[in-house]
Amino acid sequence: MGRLDHGRYRARFAVCDADLRAAQELRYRALIAETGAAPRPDGRERDAFDALCRHILVEEMPGGGLVCCFRVLPLGGGAEIPSSYSAQYYGLTGLESYDGPLLEMGRFCIEPGRFDPEIVRVAWGALAGLVEEEGVEMLIGCSSFRGTDAASYHDAFAVLKERHLAPKRWLPKVKAPNVFRFARRLRRKPDLRRALLTMPPLLRSYLSMGGWVSDHAVVDRDLGTLHVFTGLEIAAIPPARKRLLRAAMG
Repeated sequence: MGRLDHGRYRARFAVCDADLRAAQELRYRALIAETGAAPRPDGRERDAFDALCRHILVEEMPGGGLVCCFRVLPLGGGAEIPSSYSAQYYGLTGLESYDGPLLEMGRFCIEPGRFDPEIVRVAWGALAGLVEEEGVEMLIGCSSFRGTDAASYHDAFAVLKERHLAPKRWLPKVKAPNVFRFARRLRRKPDLRRALLTMPPLLRSYLSMGGWVSDHAVVDRDLGTLHVFTGLEIAAIPPARKRLLRAAMG
């Protein structure tokens, strides 16, 4: 993926320490300061996976102010799944036999207070370009709900249970010590409107393209979130959605 210019925004890879620091500081503002998670003394959200990943920045033009970032970890096939970020929290043995290239996406965040949907379109366009260039066959990652109170998201989780659970052959197993097993516990008929209002925008994007999720959410107290494992087979994306992604690629 080279630089992608689209309207007011451009997407590019981080190329230096200053770029990475800017991404980590944005992650702190969006993922820590805004959620009530435990503060980091240096004002940066970072971990050991940053050194393994490629980081994509979306900047507003002119001036290059950072408005969005995320990171990606290429995996040559399912055998490399145990080295992914997600494998810390989910039992992913079902995916270890997957024989195509995968890409793990994580730490997606937008500058707090920015609500321009074009930012997400440019981010997805950059990701789509990378997927196409590298022949990626599946996207994986963790989709996060803000806070750790599962009751706030029962309608969203009920929709996930009813419509979007992973195929049995790939269904992640419970591994984390603190989880909410919504597929077992919820028996309610979901309010679809409330579910969509409380569902993270990134997860809605995945689901609109045919994505699927784990049957449980992990309670991540370090980041102050609940997250579900998310998978998306590139071949399963509906043609109309693929056309929109290609348009966003510029």
